[in-house]
Amino acid sequence: MSWIYEDDHWPNFSWDSEKLIPKLAQVRHSQGKLLGRMEALGFDLKQEATLNTLTADVLKSAAIEGELLNPDEVRSSIARRLGLDVAGLVAAGRDVEGIVEMMLDATRRFKAPLTTARLFDWHAALFPTGRSGMVAITVGAWRPESAEPMRVVSGAFGCEKVHFEAPSATGLDGEMENFLQWFERQQDKDPVIKSAIAHLWFVTIHPFEDGNGRIARAIADMALARADGVRERYYSMSTQIEFERKTYYAELERQQRSSVDITRWLSWFLDCLGRALERAEISLETVIAKARFWEYASQFSLNDRQRNVINRMLNGFNGHLNTSKYAKLSKCSSDTALRDIRVLLNHGLIIKNPGGGRSTSYRLASL
Repeated sequence: MSWIYEDDHWPNFSWDSEKLIPKLAQVRHSQGKLLGRMEALGFDLKQEATLNTLTADVLKSAAIEGELLNPDEVRSSIARRLGLDVAGLVAAGRDVEGIVEMMLDATRRFKAPLTTARLFDWHAALFPTGRSGMVAITVGAWRPESAEPMRVVSGAFGCEKVHFEAPSATGLDGEMENFLQWFERQQDKDPVIKSAIAHLWFVTIHPFEDGNGRIARAIADMALARADGVRERYYSMSTQIEFERKTYYAELERQQRSSVDITRWLSWFLDCLGRALERAEISLETVIAKARFWEYASQFSLNDRQRNVINRMLNGFNGHLNTSKYAKLSKCSSDTALRDIRVLLNHGLIIKNPGGGRSTSYRLASL
């Protein structure tokens, strides 16, 4: 079985520009449209959108690899690093702090060169204990020959299916030097195309014992930040990839078993990015709706309990609000909860759902 890196032309990738130019033009148009809309918004809204996007990026990039992080910890870690005053911050574990540090370094410092030392720092941040799970790994350095063969497999023991086998560790220094020189070459390729190539190229070299997928996506995000020319992130490629996870792995495997003609991979990447931008437009509408709600609510004198409950409802409340839920969220008595709810009703901030009695419930008003 041959792999893409065994092709005589590796890593001189080629593609059919005629097939890709229309897709690239559409993606670039969507990027410009989204960035234009964000530029017209106030500072606070842009900060909230960035916090939401980065939180999703970190959570989903980890989830692609089967690692489930605590959303509150991720959001708190990012908010602290961005200097944002966000209520309900919680302490984050080392696993969360590490991936947050890597993702922020990639996107906030997108102009800084990508170097071997920087990649080693990212890897060390991902594995602060020097272990992947319970297994000791080489951290902050390329994978050693002792770790070979480096394979991506599935299936039960004895019936494994090899989806990919990485190139030998003996040539990693040369492979990574070529990759990093290409990545930093100015005016070489459109940054969006560069993002797609970098993603495939890095994950194919597979230079580390673990964490290659997360670092590959951080590198891709870094290239996309260069394409946008801004430190703020308003769309999440990792979120869309996680949503299309099965197809993502299938496309990677298909390309890694093929030649250096990467037209199909680039086509899929551009389509996926386009869908990520569409998803971002929907998220932006949510951010704007929240801002509109609070602008209207600012004319009323609300207590901390009421503000907290409204925030919870604006941020994806599970089900409808009732007196017992309000009391539990606010840690107050049912009588206090009912008084607070009546005030919100009188102000037109919430409305009563059909029904009554013990089943009485409320939802946010559409403002």
